[in-house]
Amino acid sequence: MNMMGKYPVAALAWLSVAACATKGYVRTQVSAAMDTTRGAYTAADAAVKSEMTTQLNTQIAGVRTSVDSVRSDVASLRQDLNSLRNDFNAKVTALEEGVAFAFPVNFAFDDATVREQDRPALDRFAKVVNKHYAGSLVTVEGFADPAGSAAYNRRLSEERAEAVIAYLNQAGLSGVRLRPVGLGESRLVVDGAWGDMPGAEANRRVVFVIEGKGQATMAAAATESR
Repeated sequence: MNMMGKYPVAALAWLSVAACATKGYVRTQVSAAMDTTRGAYTAADAAVKSEMTTQLNTQIAGVRTSVDSVRSDVASLRQDLNSLRNDFNAKVTALEEGVAFAFPVNFAFDDATVREQDRPALDRFAKVVNKHYAGSLVTVEGFADPAGSAAYNRRLSEERAEAVIAYLNQAGLSGVRLRPVGLGESRLVVDGAWGDMPGAEANRRVVFVIEGKGQATMAAAATESR
């Protein structure tokens, strides 16, 4: 006689119990696996968040350091520019293309020699440029009074610019490009004044224009310190 036929109810009951047990085991394993996976994801998320937070804090600290450094540089430049104004009556003007420095650096009539009394101002200017304008282009614009021909005055004014550049090199100015330009009797401070006439000496002068990287910040400092 077939055993399954003899005990059909018992066999089915056993199979049902076995199936339930199998399903329960599978559920347990699946749940355990899900818990493990969930824990791994949670740990990974925490690690990623921690790393991102660390990187963000590092970047923020770097930006703050850079901002503090720029503020310090601008404050130092502003102080040095005010010193040039107070000590040497320098005029510092922010231009679209850079910063212009006008000193009372003048010349005798028909002469291109840097005067003894103008050397302290040039010495200080060299220090300020070395400190704040490394890598810049410094154009030295020379001028003359209206005595003589236009061609002669252009040549004389360029000789004055070259003489100032030679002195600045001697004073230790380095790390910049120096370019002499002779502008002759253009842009007179006192119209028609030449020789020993009042205001003529102001026409025989040099002006410095500085152009370079980071000029916007330097120009801002020049404007704010006026």
